[in-house]
Amino acid sequence: MDTSQQNGLTRISAVILDLDGTLLNTEQVTKNVLKELLVRYGKVVDMEKENKRLGMIHRDSAIAIVKDYQLPITPDQYSQEIMPMYQEKWLQARALPGANRLIKHLHKHGVPFSLASNSVRKNIELKISHQQGWKECFSAILGSDQVKSGKPSPDIFLEAANKMGVDAAGCLVIEDSLVGVKAGKAAGMKVVAVPSIQRESDQYSIADSVLHSLLEFRPEIWGLPPFDDWVDNALPIEPIYLKGLYKNGALHEFSGNETSSLADQVSGLYFGWGKVDSNMISKVVISIKWEHSCCTSKRKIEAYLIDGSTEDICNQQMQLLLVGYIRGLCSKENTCKNVEITEEDKLIASASLDLPAFAHHTRIPFFAEVAYEDDCSL
Repeated sequence: MDTSQQNGLTRISAVILDLDGTLLNTEQVTKNVLKELLVRYGKVVDMEKENKRLGMIHRDSAIAIVKDYQLPITPDQYSQEIMPMYQEKWLQARALPGANRLIKHLHKHGVPFSLASNSVRKNIELKISHQQGWKECFSAILGSDQVKSGKPSPDIFLEAANKMGVDAAGCLVIEDSLVGVKAGKAAGMKVVAVPSIQRESDQYSIADSVLHSLLEFRPEIWGLPPFDDWVDNALPIEPIYLKGLYKNGALHEFSGNETSSLADQVSGLYFGWGKVDSNMISKVVISIKWEHSCCTSKRKIEAYLIDGSTEDICNQQMQLLLVGYIRGLCSKENTCKNVEITEEDKLIASASLDLPAFAHHTRIPFFAEVAYEDDCSL
Protein backbone atom coordinates (compact mmCIF):
# COMPACT_ATOMS: atom_id res chain seq x y z
CA MET A 1 0.00 0.00 0.00
CA ASP A 2 1.19 3.54 -0.65
CA THR A 3 2.55 5.13 2.52
CA SER A 4 0.99 8.37 1.36
CA GLN A 5 -2.42 6.78 1.86
CA GLN A 6 -1.52 5.75 5.36
CA ASN A 7 -0.19 9.15 6.38
CA GLY A 8 -2.94 11.26 4.85
CA LEU A 9 -3.13 13.24 1.63
CA THR A 10 0.14 14.76 0.46
CA ARG A 11 -0.24 17.85 -1.69
CA ILE A 12 2.14 17.98 -4.62
CA SER A 13 2.59 21.01 -6.86
CA ALA A 14 5.14 19.63 -9.36
CA VAL A 15 6.51 16.30 -10.60
CA ILE A 16 10.08 15.35 -11.55
CA LEU A 17 10.58 12.31 -13.76
CA ASP A 18 13.63 10.19 -14.38
CA LEU A 19 14.16 8.96 -17.95
CA ASP A 20 16.03 5.67 -18.35
CA GLY A 21 14.02 2.77 -16.94
CA THR A 22 11.26 5.10 -15.75
CA LEU A 23 9.85 6.55 -18.97
CA LEU A 24 11.89 4.72 -21.61
CA ASN A 25 13.07 1.11 -21.83
CA THR A 26 16.60 2.26 -22.71
CA GLU A 27 18.08 0.00 -20.04
CA GLN A 28 16.30 -2.96 -21.60
CA VAL A 29 17.41 -2.33 -25.19
CA THR A 30 21.02 -1.71 -24.11
CA LYS A 31 21.31 -4.62 -21.69
CA ASN A 32 23.70 -6.57 -23.95
CA VAL A 33 25.93 -3.65 -24.97
CA LEU A 34 28.44 -4.04 -22.12
CA LYS A 35 28.48 -7.80 -22.64
CA GLU A 36 29.38 -7.29 -26.31
CA LEU A 37 32.21 -4.91 -25.45
CA LEU A 38 33.65 -7.11 -22.72
CA VAL A 39 33.79 -10.09 -25.08
CA ARG A 40 36.36 -8.15 -27.12
CA TYR A 41 38.64 -8.22 -24.08
CA GLY A 42 37.91 -11.79 -23.03
CA LYS A 43 35.81 -10.69 -20.06
CA VAL A 44 32.41 -11.84 -18.81
CA VAL A 45 29.81 -9.41 -17.48
CA ASP A 46 28.99 -9.60 -13.76
CA MET A 47 25.29 -8.74 -13.55
CA GLU A 48 25.33 -8.38 -9.76
CA LYS A 49 27.86 -5.56 -10.08
CA GLU A 50 26.08 -3.98 -13.04
CA ASN A 51 22.71 -3.96 -11.30
CA LYS A 52 24.28 -2.00 -8.45
CA ARG A 53 25.54 0.55 -10.98
CA LEU A 54 22.02 1.18 -12.27
CA GLY A 55 21.35 4.92 -12.39
CA MET A 56 24.97 6.03 -11.95
CA ILE A 57 26.35 8.80 -14.15
CA HIS A 58 28.33 7.44 -17.07
CA ARG A 59 31.65 8.93 -15.95
CA ASP A 60 31.54 7.13 -12.60
CA SER A 61 30.40 3.84 -14.10
CA ALA A 62 33.15 4.01 -16.76
CA ILE A 63 35.84 4.37 -14.11
CA ALA A 64 34.36 1.51 -12.07
CA ILE A 65 33.95 -0.82 -15.06
CA VAL A 66 37.52 -0.33 -16.29
CA LYS A 67 38.78 -1.07 -12.79
CA ASP A 68 36.46 -3.99 -11.94
CA TYR A 69 37.10 -5.84 -15.20
CA GLN A 70 40.77 -4.84 -15.36
CA LEU A 71 40.38 -3.55 -18.91
CA PRO A 72 43.59 -2.49 -20.70
CA ILE A 73 42.09 0.89 -21.61
CA THR A 74 41.41 4.18 -19.87
CA PRO A 75 37.90 5.25 -18.85
CA ASP A 76 37.93 7.81 -21.68
CA GLN A 77 38.85 5.12 -24.20
CA TYR A 78 36.12 2.91 -22.78
CA SER A 79 33.60 5.72 -23.27
CA GLN A 80 34.72 6.37 -26.83
CA GLU A 81 34.34 2.69 -27.66
CA ILE A 82 31.02 1.95 -26.00
CA MET A 83 29.09 5.19 -26.54
CA PRO A 84 28.39 4.62 -30.28
CA MET A 85 27.07 1.17 -29.35
CA TYR A 86 24.68 2.74 -26.83
CA GLN A 87 23.58 5.48 -29.22
CA GLU A 88 22.57 2.94 -31.84
CA LYS A 89 20.41 1.09 -29.34
CA TRP A 90 18.83 4.22 -27.84
CA LEU A 91 17.03 4.84 -31.11
CA GLN A 92 15.15 1.56 -30.54
CA ALA A 93 13.89 2.62 -27.12
CA ARG A 94 10.16 2.74 -26.52
CA ALA A 95 7.96 4.34 -23.88
CA LEU A 96 7.27 2.07 -20.93
CA PRO A 97 3.63 1.23 -20.11
CA GLY A 98 1.94 4.26 -18.61
CA ALA A 99 4.69 6.75 -19.56
CA ASN A 100 2.86 8.51 -22.41
CA ARG A 101 -0.33 8.42 -20.39
CA LEU A 102 1.32 10.18 -17.42
CA ILE A 103 3.06 12.83 -19.55
CA LYS A 104 -0.14 13.69 -21.43
CA HIS A 105 -2.15 13.78 -18.20
CA LEU A 106 0.20 16.16 -16.37
CA HIS A 107 0.47 18.42 -19.41
CA LYS A 108 -3.31 18.43 -19.95
CA HIS A 109 -3.95 19.56 -16.38
CA GLY A 110 -1.19 22.18 -16.29
CA VAL A 111 0.88 20.39 -13.66
CA PRO A 112 4.54 21.52 -13.91
CA PHE A 113 6.83 18.56 -14.53
CA SER A 114 10.48 18.20 -15.42
CA LEU A 115 12.85 15.56 -16.69
CA ALA A 116 15.96 14.97 -14.55
CA SER A 117 18.37 12.28 -15.71
CA ASN A 118 21.88 11.18 -14.86
CA SER A 119 22.58 11.14 -18.59
CA VAL A 120 24.29 14.18 -20.06
CA ARG A 121 21.98 16.62 -21.80
CA LYS A 122 22.96 15.75 -25.38
CA ASN A 123 22.23 12.07 -24.74
CA ILE A 124 18.86 12.93 -23.22
CA GLU A 125 18.01 14.88 -26.38
CA LEU A 126 18.90 11.87 -28.52
CA LYS A 127 16.91 9.43 -26.40
CA ILE A 128 13.69 11.46 -26.48
CA SER A 129 14.05 12.60 -30.10
CA HIS A 130 11.74 9.81 -31.32
CA GLN A 131 9.11 10.34 -28.61
CA GLN A 132 6.55 12.62 -30.20
CA GLY A 133 5.66 15.67 -28.12
CA TRP A 134 7.79 14.83 -25.10
CA LYS A 135 10.35 17.60 -25.36
CA GLU A 136 7.69 20.29 -25.68
CA CYS A 137 5.78 19.07 -22.63
CA PHE A 138 8.53 19.28 -20.02
CA SER A 139 8.85 22.47 -17.98
CA ALA A 140 12.58 21.78 -17.80
CA ILE A 141 15.03 19.11 -18.96
CA LEU A 142 18.19 18.57 -16.93
CA GLY A 143 21.18 16.29 -17.38
CA SER A 144 23.94 15.45 -14.91
CA ASP A 145 26.35 17.73 -16.79
CA GLN A 146 24.18 20.74 -15.92
CA VAL A 147 24.63 20.46 -12.14
CA LYS A 148 27.58 20.10 -9.79
CA SER A 149 26.96 16.44 -8.97
CA GLY A 150 24.68 13.78 -10.40
CA LYS A 151 22.48 11.38 -8.46
CA PRO A 152 22.61 10.25 -5.65
CA SER A 153 23.39 13.90 -4.94
CA PRO A 154 20.14 15.89 -4.70
CA ASP A 155 21.55 18.67 -6.95
CA ILE A 156 19.64 17.78 -10.11
CA PHE A 157 16.28 17.54 -8.35
CA LEU A 158 16.81 20.78 -6.45
CA GLU A 159 17.73 22.54 -9.69
CA ALA A 160 14.61 21.14 -11.38
CA ALA A 161 12.46 22.52 -8.57
CA ASN A 162 14.22 25.86 -8.88
CA LYS A 163 13.56 26.01 -12.62
CA MET A 164 9.87 25.26 -12.05
CA GLY A 165 9.67 27.85 -9.28
CA VAL A 166 8.39 25.43 -6.63
CA ASP A 167 9.59 24.34 -3.21
CA ALA A 168 11.38 21.02 -2.98
CA ALA A 169 8.87 19.81 -0.38
CA GLY A 170 6.10 20.22 -2.95
CA CYS A 171 7.78 17.99 -5.54
CA LEU A 172 7.11 14.36 -6.31
CA VAL A 173 9.96 12.36 -7.86
CA ILE A 174 9.27 9.21 -9.90
CA GLU A 175 12.33 6.99 -10.23
CA ASP A 176 13.32 3.45 -11.16
CA SER A 177 16.80 3.24 -9.60
CA LEU A 178 17.89 3.17 -5.98
CA VAL A 179 20.45 5.87 -6.81
CA GLY A 180 17.61 8.12 -7.98
CA VAL A 181 15.40 7.31 -5.01
CA LYS A 182 18.22 8.29 -2.64
CA ALA A 183 18.70 11.57 -4.53
CA GLY A 184 15.02 12.41 -4.30
CA LYS A 185 14.86 11.77 -0.58
CA ALA A 186 18.07 13.76 -0.04
CA ALA A 187 16.35 16.67 -1.80
CA GLY A 188 13.51 16.54 0.74
CA MET A 189 10.98 15.40 -1.86
CA LYS A 190 8.37 12.68 -1.95
CA VAL A 191 9.49 9.71 -4.03
CA VAL A 192 7.59 7.05 -5.95
CA ALA A 193 9.78 4.12 -7.00
CA VAL A 194 8.98 1.91 -9.97
CA PRO A 195 11.97 -0.47 -9.86
CA SER A 196 13.31 -1.45 -13.25
CA ILE A 197 14.82 -4.57 -11.67
CA GLN A 198 11.83 -6.15 -9.97
CA ARG A 199 13.91 -8.79 -8.20
CA GLU A 200 15.47 -5.99 -6.15
CA SER A 201 12.27 -4.10 -5.34
CA ASP A 202 12.58 -5.00 -1.64
CA GLN A 203 15.55 -2.62 -1.42
CA TYR A 204 13.39 0.45 -2.09
CA SER A 205 11.87 0.81 1.36
CA ILE A 206 13.11 4.39 1.70
CA ALA A 207 10.72 5.47 -1.06
CA ASP A 208 7.33 6.85 -0.05
CA SER A 209 5.62 4.49 -2.45
CA VAL A 210 6.78 1.46 -4.44
CA LEU A 211 4.86 0.46 -7.57
CA HIS A 212 5.42 -2.30 -10.08
CA SER A 213 4.24 -0.28 -13.07
CA LEU A 214 3.39 3.33 -13.91
CA LEU A 215 -0.08 2.01 -14.68
CA GLU A 216 -0.53 1.61 -10.91
CA PHE A 217 0.21 5.30 -10.26
CA ARG A 218 -2.73 7.21 -8.74
CA PRO A 219 -2.24 11.00 -8.99
CA GLU A 220 -5.10 11.80 -6.61
CA ILE A 221 -3.17 10.26 -3.70
CA TRP A 222 -0.73 13.14 -4.06
CA GLY A 223 -3.35 15.86 -4.50
CA LEU A 224 -3.01 15.83 -8.30
CA PRO A 225 -5.91 15.54 -10.78
CA PRO A 226 -7.04 11.90 -11.15
CA PHE A 227 -6.86 10.04 -14.44
CA ASP A 228 -10.11 10.12 -16.38
CA ASP A 229 -9.30 7.60 -19.09
CA TRP A 230 -10.78 4.42 -17.65
CA VAL A 231 -13.60 2.86 -19.68
CA ASP A 232 -15.86 1.38 -17.04
CA ASN A 233 -13.50 -0.98 -15.16
CA ALA A 234 -10.78 -1.21 -17.80
CA LEU A 235 -7.96 1.01 -19.01
CA PRO A 236 -7.04 1.24 -22.71
CA ILE A 237 -3.27 0.92 -23.12
CA GLU A 238 -0.76 1.18 -25.91
CA PRO A 239 -0.63 -2.33 -27.42
CA ILE A 240 1.85 -4.78 -25.90
CA TYR A 241 2.89 -7.63 -28.16
CA LEU A 242 4.48 -10.81 -26.87
CA LYS A 243 4.80 -14.43 -27.79
CA GLY A 244 5.87 -17.64 -26.14
CA LEU A 245 5.24 -21.33 -25.70
CA TYR A 246 1.94 -22.12 -24.03
CA LYS A 247 2.13 -25.03 -21.61
CA ASN A 248 0.02 -26.02 -18.59
CA GLY A 249 -1.80 -22.69 -18.42
CA ALA A 250 1.37 -20.60 -18.52
CA LEU A 251 3.13 -18.71 -21.28
CA HIS A 252 6.87 -19.24 -21.40
CA GLU A 253 8.51 -16.25 -23.09
CA PHE A 254 10.77 -16.68 -26.08
CA SER A 255 14.14 -15.02 -25.49
CA GLY A 256 13.88 -12.98 -28.71
CA ASN A 257 15.59 -9.63 -29.04
CA GLU A 258 15.52 -6.63 -26.75
CA THR A 259 12.77 -4.81 -28.64
CA SER A 260 10.25 -7.66 -28.39
CA SER A 261 10.81 -8.83 -24.80
CA LEU A 262 8.79 -7.53 -21.87
CA ALA A 263 10.25 -4.91 -19.58
CA ASP A 264 10.36 -5.76 -15.88
CA GLN A 265 7.76 -3.07 -15.23
CA VAL A 266 5.05 -4.95 -17.16
CA SER A 267 3.07 -6.39 -14.30
CA GLY A 268 -0.60 -6.85 -13.51
CA LEU A 269 -3.79 -8.16 -15.06
CA TYR A 270 -4.17 -7.44 -18.79
CA PHE A 271 -6.47 -8.52 -21.58
CA GLY A 272 -6.42 -8.59 -25.33
CA TRP A 273 -6.28 -10.99 -28.23
CA GLY A 274 -4.45 -14.29 -28.48
CA LYS A 275 -3.52 -16.47 -31.43
CA VAL A 276 -2.23 -20.03 -31.20
CA ASP A 277 -0.59 -22.20 -33.83
CA SER A 278 -3.97 -23.17 -35.23
CA ASN A 279 -4.55 -19.51 -36.26
CA MET A 280 -7.52 -19.29 -33.93
CA ILE A 281 -7.97 -15.80 -32.48
CA SER A 282 -9.54 -15.55 -29.03
CA LYS A 283 -10.23 -13.02 -26.33
CA VAL A 284 -7.69 -13.57 -23.58
CA VAL A 285 -6.96 -12.48 -20.00
CA ILE A 286 -3.32 -12.45 -18.89
CA SER A 287 -1.84 -12.37 -15.40
CA ILE A 288 1.79 -11.15 -15.31
CA LYS A 289 3.60 -11.28 -12.00
CA TRP A 290 7.00 -11.82 -10.42
CA GLU A 291 7.62 -14.74 -8.12
CA HIS A 292 10.42 -14.25 -5.61
CA SER A 293 12.33 -16.82 -3.60
CA CYS A 294 15.37 -16.44 -1.39
CA CYS A 295 17.78 -16.68 -4.32
CA THR A 296 15.89 -16.10 -7.55
CA SER A 297 13.11 -14.14 -9.17
CA LYS A 298 11.22 -15.09 -12.28
CA ARG A 299 8.28 -13.77 -14.21
CA LYS A 300 5.15 -15.90 -14.43
CA ILE A 301 2.58 -15.32 -17.17
CA GLU A 302 -0.75 -17.10 -16.91
CA ALA A 303 -3.20 -17.03 -19.83
CA TYR A 304 -6.93 -17.74 -20.00
CA LEU A 305 -8.87 -17.89 -23.27
CA ILE A 306 -12.27 -16.32 -22.64
CA ASP A 307 -14.10 -17.69 -25.68
CA GLY A 308 -12.13 -20.89 -26.09
CA SER A 309 -10.54 -23.72 -24.19
CA THR A 310 -6.88 -24.17 -23.34
CA GLU A 311 -7.28 -27.85 -22.49
CA ASP A 312 -6.22 -28.95 -25.98
CA ILE A 313 -3.42 -26.38 -26.23
CA CYS A 314 -0.06 -27.64 -25.05
CA ASN A 315 3.44 -26.89 -26.25
CA GLN A 316 2.08 -24.58 -28.92
CA GLN A 317 3.22 -21.11 -29.81
CA MET A 318 0.89 -18.39 -28.58
CA GLN A 319 1.02 -14.78 -29.74
CA LEU A 320 -0.65 -12.06 -27.71
CA LEU A 321 -1.74 -8.51 -28.35
CA LEU A 322 -2.60 -6.87 -25.02
CA VAL A 323 -4.79 -3.78 -25.34
CA GLY A 324 -6.28 -3.28 -21.88
CA TYR A 325 -5.35 -3.23 -18.19
CA ILE A 326 -7.58 -4.18 -15.25
CA ARG A 327 -5.47 -3.96 -12.11
CA GLY A 328 -2.14 -4.53 -10.44
CA LEU A 329 -1.36 -7.70 -8.59
CA CYS A 330 1.16 -6.83 -5.90
CA SER A 331 1.41 -4.68 -2.80
CA LYS A 332 4.27 -2.47 -1.66
CA GLU A 333 5.53 -5.30 0.52
CA ASN A 334 6.12 -7.17 -2.76
CA THR A 335 3.66 -9.89 -1.85
CA CYS A 336 1.33 -10.88 -4.67
CA LYS A 337 -2.35 -10.96 -3.88
CA ASN A 338 -5.51 -11.57 -5.88
CA VAL A 339 -3.34 -13.40 -8.39
CA GLU A 340 -6.15 -15.61 -9.61
CA ILE A 341 -8.00 -14.51 -12.72
CA THR A 342 -11.54 -14.16 -11.42
CA GLU A 343 -14.89 -14.52 -13.18
CA GLU A 344 -15.33 -10.77 -12.77
CA ASP A 345 -12.02 -10.18 -14.56
CA LYS A 346 -13.18 -12.37 -17.43
CA LEU A 347 -16.47 -10.48 -17.70
CA ILE A 348 -14.70 -7.11 -17.67
CA ALA A 349 -12.27 -8.23 -20.36
CA SER A 350 -14.90 -9.81 -22.58
CA ALA A 351 -17.20 -6.79 -22.47
CA SER A 352 -14.34 -4.33 -22.98
CA LEU A 353 -13.02 -6.13 -26.06
CA ASP A 354 -16.36 -5.50 -27.76
CA LEU A 355 -15.81 -1.74 -27.43
CA PRO A 356 -14.07 0.49 -30.03
CA ALA A 357 -11.54 1.72 -27.43
CA PHE A 358 -9.99 -1.75 -27.32
CA ALA A 359 -10.23 -2.71 -30.99
CA HIS A 360 -6.50 -2.35 -31.69
CA HIS A 361 -6.40 -5.76 -33.38
CA THR A 362 -8.10 -4.28 -36.45
CA ARG A 363 -5.13 -1.96 -36.97
CA ILE A 364 -2.38 -4.52 -36.43
CA PRO A 365 -1.34 -6.27 -39.69
CA PHE A 366 -0.73 -9.61 -37.96
CA PHE A 367 -4.22 -9.89 -36.54
CA ALA A 368 -5.95 -8.18 -39.44
CA GLU A 369 -4.38 -10.67 -41.86
CA VAL A 370 -5.43 -13.68 -39.81
CA ALA A 371 -8.94 -12.32 -39.31
CA TYR A 372 -9.28 -11.81 -43.07
CA GLU A 373 -7.98 -15.25 -43.99
CA ASP A 374 -10.21 -16.97 -41.46
CA ASP A 375 -13.19 -14.80 -42.35
CA CYS A 376 -13.33 -13.82 -38.71
CA SER A 377 -15.19 -10.68 -37.62
CA LEU A 378 -13.86 -10.26 -34.09
